[in-house]
Amino acid sequence: MYKLIAIDMDGTLLREDKTISDRTKKVIAKAVQKGVKIVLASGRPIEGLERYLTELKLDSKDDYVMSFNGSVIQNACTKEIISKNILRGSHLKELYALSKTIGVNIHAFSNQGCITPRMNEYSQLEGRINGIEVHEVNFDTVSEEEDIIKIMFIDPEEVLEEAIKKIPQAIFEKYTVVRSAPFFLEFLNKASSKGTGVKALTEYLHIKQEEVICIGDAGNDLDMIQFAGLGVAMGNAFDEVKEAADYITKNNDEDGVAHVIEKFIGIS
Repeated sequence: MYKLIAIDMDGTLLREDKTISDRTKKVIAKAVQKGVKIVLASGRPIEGLERYLTELKLDSKDDYVMSFNGSVIQNACTKEIISKNILRGSHLKELYALSKTIGVNIHAFSNQGCITPRMNEYSQLEGRINGIEVHEVNFDTVSEEEDIIKIMFIDPEEVLEEAIKKIPQAIFEKYTVVRSAPFFLEFLNKASSKGTGVKALTEYLHIKQEEVICIGDAGNDLDMIQFAGLGVAMGNAFDEVKEAADYITKNNDEDGVAHVIEKFIGIS
């Protein structure tokens, strides 16, 4: 029996208009009633998840949430940190220097929220998606020891594609690097990813790997899909995610998440 389902947000649980269908809400509620842990696993900050946790009634002391692509795992009600693996200001300075060399925009998440050295449309998009303010900050003034949760290169798909080709191999070896959207490339602590996040949570909850379902669509979902007892790719998923999955469901505008839960948890 599956005991935990980790679900990505954008492109997975959320429809293209960023809403959750009534069918999906009802199916998730029925799964919770059957004792299944439903965990939102997103690249978003916690502020970008709270309204969905409330909407789905996944904000009790028995609920958990993964934000920043597994960098932070916490109790959805008490906010107690279960696991946290983040970066420092020194990493931000290194990647900021690289961004200038290869010609891409950058922003990051710190204790100040979302920060960028130069306001741009994709940082503004990040703010709108998550309902947060974006602050323009001189990265040269950031302390080398400051907590930085994640760092992102952000630009149109064609610009980012060319920039990725210029990133030294040493950077891929030093950080967890994931593509969360065509216009977002994310850099995390090497110990952080959605896969390691799900693993840490299952160990905390004493749930076996084979009792886990993970559902996603993008590159940042790949390793949790590979970790899961049942890895599920959305019908709209990247090709490499589909290739790694055990099952391919319908797309995010066709209640693909609800379909998975109905099929594998036995809900009608």
